[in-house]
Amino acid sequence: MLPRSPLAPEVPAALPSIAGVRLAARECAVRYRGRKDVCLLEFAAGTAVAGVFTRSLTASAPVELCRKHLAGGKARAILVNAGNANAFTGGVGVASVNGIVKQVAERIGCRPREVFIASTGVIGETLPDERIIAGLDGLAQDLDPASWRAAAEAIMTTDTFPKLATRTATINGVAVTLNGIAKGSGMIAPDMATMLAFVATDAKLPAAVLQPLLRRGADRSFNAITVDSDTSTSDTLLLCATGQGPRHAAVREPGDRRLSDFRAKLEDLLIDLACQVVRDGEGARKFVTITVTGAASARAARRIGFAVANSPLVKTAIAGEDANWGRIVMAVGKAGEKADRDRLAIAIGGVTIAEKGQRCLGYDEGPVAAHMKGQEIDIAIDVGVGNGRARVWTCDLTHGYIDINADYRS
Repeated sequence: MLPRSPLAPEVPAALPSIAGVRLAARECAVRYRGRKDVCLLEFAAGTAVAGVFTRSLTASAPVELCRKHLAGGKARAILVNAGNANAFTGGVGVASVNGIVKQVAERIGCRPREVFIASTGVIGETLPDERIIAGLDGLAQDLDPASWRAAAEAIMTTDTFPKLATRTATINGVAVTLNGIAKGSGMIAPDMATMLAFVATDAKLPAAVLQPLLRRGADRSFNAITVDSDTSTSDTLLLCATGQGPRHAAVREPGDRRLSDFRAKLEDLLIDLACQVVRDGEGARKFVTITVTGAASARAARRIGFAVANSPLVKTAIAGEDANWGRIVMAVGKAGEKADRDRLAIAIGGVTIAEKGQRCLGYDEGPVAAHMKGQEIDIAIDVGVGNGRARVWTCDLTHGYIDINADYRS
């Protein structure tokens, strides 16, 4: 086990039960020994589902199956394993997924197309599906509405803490609950979904409403984080609505004004989970927020933000607590987006360092150096060409990242 990230929350969020959701976790020895590594989420009949997945051209067999099943718009179960990604495993991997889905469907009492599956771990190794199938009876027997933390722990790989979040939202004055769990620590870069995450609500919303809400929320959360610029083969984000909570007004359009609070709370929950992933970045010691303004467009602002966030020179300077703002200038310049050199302004920790294309007269590095010694680093950049703005989150790059990834398969 890796030491707990210094950026981890002191206490993981305590998630309430959600009507229509039961969970279980067990040790199936997929790769790990002495810990739970498979979890099962069961949903009430009629549960609607939405999903967003990696755009990797080497996507895993579970991702391909989820994409196919998503067309049905309904979910009764999600099975997740850690330790093996079942990616780049050819026809054997596809057969493993189909076999597991069939077995889960028999135990839940649903159609195979209502079962979703996700895997995370080593790429290119055959999934020991027989071990997972052997654990299904126990998982089905253990299903319980309160097992959110156990499920979050079961899907961890190089994660050092479970990632959980909960929110209460209102739909036309009626309170509904949202819970979410996620895993992610390395191979994190925005190409959706940047990790595994599963969110459930007791609201009654159809898939046609959930899907655009999830895409919008994912774009502002998981598509706004990076640890190492690498995109996983297995990224999966699923949102399930059981419809088993308090009755509220029927909503059939994603733009319905009665969904404004639900939309905001969903986005807030997704940002919470996404930032927890960054705070658990492999070897991370600093959590970095980068705000870009004055860009030609929001898209341009995001590209500039990620040019800074993914720069090894910037990330190592942050790790070394060096207020080397010249590296930020470099990263802005290489982004390929419009930036006015003579209007560029940079601030770190709320202290303006450069403006109008040069270092501020009388700049005192002391307060910035003190800020760099903290765990929360804020960088603000204005590129002086328009009204586009974006915010992205990243972490520093330490030798711990090398240590973890050099030993990942051993």
